[in-house]
Amino acid sequence: MSKFDILIVGAGASGLMAARHLAKAGYKVAVLEARDRTGGRIYTQRAAGFSVPIEVGAEFVHGNLPVTQEVFKEAGISFFAMEGKSYQVKHGELQQSDEFIDNYQELIKKLNKLEEDLTLAAFLEKYFKEEQYTGLRESVTKFAEGYDAANIQQLSAMALRDELQSGGATNSYFPKGGYSQVLDFLANEAQASGCVIHLSLIVQEVRWQAGHVEVLCEQEQSFTASKILITVPLGVLLSEPGSKGHIRFTPALPEKSAALQTLGFGPVIKILLEFKTAFWDNEKNKQQVSQLPELSFLFSDATPAPTWWTHFPEKTPLLTGWISGPLAEKHKDLTEDDIITEALKSLAYIFETDTSFLQGQLIAKQVVNWVTDPFARGAYTYATVASKKARKVLTQPQDNTLFFAGEALYEGEAMGTVEAALASGHEAAQQLLGSVVKER
Repeated sequence: MSKFDILIVGAGASGLMAARHLAKAGYKVAVLEARDRTGGRIYTQRAAGFSVPIEVGAEFVHGNLPVTQEVFKEAGISFFAMEGKSYQVKHGELQQSDEFIDNYQELIKKLNKLEEDLTLAAFLEKYFKEEQYTGLRESVTKFAEGYDAANIQQLSAMALRDELQSGGATNSYFPKGGYSQVLDFLANEAQASGCVIHLSLIVQEVRWQAGHVEVLCEQEQSFTASKILITVPLGVLLSEPGSKGHIRFTPALPEKSAALQTLGFGPVIKILLEFKTAFWDNEKNKQQVSQLPELSFLFSDATPAPTWWTHFPEKTPLLTGWISGPLAEKHKDLTEDDIITEALKSLAYIFETDTSFLQGQLIAKQVVNWVTDPFARGAYTYATVASKKARKVLTQPQDNTLFFAGEALYEGEAMGTVEAALASGHEAAQQLLGSVVKER
């Protein structure tokens, strides 16, 4: 049995951010990670067949995010702005457009007048139920389900208002060299200060009492400490007892369990396809496929894969597809081959071509199903009407012994982002630094 001052469960952005601060402060820290790598839902992968590293998890920096940019600066990582043109396909008609939502100004005007929060579904029913607003309802629903991976029956209208006005969705950057560099930097910094990171250890149970915790792992290893910080994804905390990755707390935490149930967690399936050429911006292909010069984002009414993007201005002929929200939940049990087949059908509709042309161009493919990943069970959190109250419960330490952090517990406009995870990890570290007593 290994003894530490502080145990951290989860080596994602939040866990490693906290580990770095706590280890630098001189505490004996261990991070327990179920995967065989650090990073969690951030993973820059060098996959077979692809000419460039691919992001199977988090990919964008949305807006000018202070904590993220500070870590990038410390790590010496630069990023480049996404450029190019956005296109939309509606009812088979292709057009260049940067407008995500119909009647946007009218939507914002009504959202800004809200004095009491509603779900987005209830808000649309109350203020925009007339037939003339059909386009608005459809487009704002697609945005919420696509960008936030949310269920509009749960999504907070006020949170969506704040998000839309923050500008993050239209101000995006890519880390040069891949997002995993950020996590590697944090892990190296923590280890240089004495933190121990254990990989491939699946935590099954946390036994605790005030001032003492014992962690039991599937691999029959155990660890003890005075404090513990839980940073696993919300999907794992909501998992069924007995399922892979589920963590049992003994004694149970009924108040925190009830609060967790009120948060929203979005399902996502990501599709990465590399082609011989960027056929969408190649005059040689104009007789076979619609041309979309300088393509960045592509939105459509195709199912199940309505959203795609490139890395423009980089010229790699890579298209990334995005199935999220209810669509991802509906398609989560499809095989990888079936998802690729459906994705190519969506692209054939969007580009007014046939799947045989796309198959002939395709040189590499990968599907990342975050819904069925046992150590994620989804992609990221979205705000519900009850989120603020729930987060207050969850960020309050249990008997000054159990602490929780992660993007699900972040208070701010950058919900569901790496910024949220980093900021939450930093805040939890400050909580622990103010409470822990070194054990030597």
